[in-house]
Amino acid sequence: MKKVAFYTLGCKLNFSETSTISRKFKEKGYSKVDFNDTPDIFIINTCSVTENADKKCKKIVKEARKISPDAFVAIIGCYAQLKPKEISEISGVDAVLGAAEKFRLIELLDGFVRQPQTQILTSKISEAKAFNNSYSINDRTRTFLKVQDGCNYGCTFCTIPLARGKSRSDTIVNIVNSAIEIATTDVKEIVITGVNTGDFGIQNGKREERFIDLIKALDKIEGVERFRISSIEPNLLGNDAIEFVANSKRFVPHFHIPLQSGSNKILRAMKRRYERELYADRVREIKNKMPHCCIGVDVIVGFPGESDEDFMETYNFINNLEVSYLHVFTYSERANTMASNMDDSVPVKTRNERSKMLRNLSEKKRRKFYEDNLNKEANVLFENDIENGLMHGFTENYVRVSAKYDPILVNELKQVKLVNINESGHMDVEEISPEFVKQ
Repeated sequence: MKKVAFYTLGCKLNFSETSTISRKFKEKGYSKVDFNDTPDIFIINTCSVTENADKKCKKIVKEARKISPDAFVAIIGCYAQLKPKEISEISGVDAVLGAAEKFRLIELLDGFVRQPQTQILTSKISEAKAFNNSYSINDRTRTFLKVQDGCNYGCTFCTIPLARGKSRSDTIVNIVNSAIEIATTDVKEIVITGVNTGDFGIQNGKREERFIDLIKALDKIEGVERFRISSIEPNLLGNDAIEFVANSKRFVPHFHIPLQSGSNKILRAMKRRYERELYADRVREIKNKMPHCCIGVDVIVGFPGESDEDFMETYNFINNLEVSYLHVFTYSERANTMASNMDDSVPVKTRNERSKMLRNLSEKKRRKFYEDNLNKEANVLFENDIENGLMHGFTENYVRVSAKYDPILVNELKQVKLVNINESGHMDVEEISPEFVKQ
């Protein structure tokens, strides 16, 4: 029985796909092991959103070779689709598989026998037309359920359409069946995810179903305590979805909404499909319906042409928004994107300074959001995440809490009172449920 190990870089979507591919290996008689357990096969699922993700891939291959010098190393994912030849030249790589090939790697690589030359099994991204059902299981407390793939947007900074192809979706029937399968396990929370989740409903190039109908169907499934929506574009987050989440017993009050810039000038240069006024309206609508809702924001700093005034416009815009935290991305040039050929490149030092300012703002926003939740009751899903004798979990509105480790609490939902922000920036809790063990 050959042993196979997996390593995943990047987004929730990658985690869902790695988990699905790993189950295919198990069905074929392979044994899934940890990365350092001398595997016979390494599968590395890559990301290529930032330059650092590319560098990480090279480092992981090097580590794999140290652990198992004779193992078969296969690279899949976005980086593999975008730069197969570049990856094939990394010492120690045996195979590179593109977006249309990665779910067939067992049949394509036929026993995983190392060859004198690296095998490159990639096709044009236009060939990536099929939707491959995917969800993670047994990897984390939460399950990531893929409902959509690819993107029809043409943002000037983004390589994802080149790496994943056109927007396409599973059907509501198939997604519901997957969620029902997940409900038979001990999973308490499902995160629905995609490249452009709000664009759900396109099948065979035509829009057949709607996102609002998907979440309504999932809300009826028994056996899953929580559903969480991953990143969703502001122009695709309608009042109907906000209203529905506000009144749902299963969909939690948490939205992650990409902004990218608070300057309309930069948004136009990025070819985003909204202006900042629409974004502010979405935040107001959410907070009107759910004052306790957590709102996360993606923002890119240092985009070509971003002046000091443009950046401060972004900073002040976010500072005045009632949002809860930021994911800050320092712009990096990506090959074959329109932005990579734009003039007025921002110096790297300036990009880093602006990133630091926004990360500090994120901490300020998170602290304020946590303070707003002090002395309130919440339900916490505890995870198997142990550090210095403490375990952690998240409330429905994405407040991270700490508690004294107790194995009986792992993957359990418990009602607590949020009583203090500790030195780690998490919240301490008091017992409400009689089963809960105090720190």
